[in-house]
Amino acid sequence: MRNGVRASSLGVRWIKSTHSAAEGNCVEVAALDGGGVALRNSRDPEGPALVYTPAEVAAFLAGAKDGEFDHLV
Repeated sequence: MRNGVRASSLGVRWIKSTHSAAEGNCVEVAALDGGGVALRNSRDPEGPALVYTPAEVAAFLAGAKDGEFDHLV
């Protein structure tokens, strides 16, 4: 699956963090067949999805847990 595919065309269950703000400031994720993960902007559910491999998601989550991206917020 390629990046930029229309998020609404994936036919998946989208979820978001319970830490997301009520104003819609959130990213939603979905598991894809074959193990990939798609991300979309919750304010644009018809817009593009970014698609990542399980290894890419694992590397990002490990970095987030270690605080490597804390300077961004």
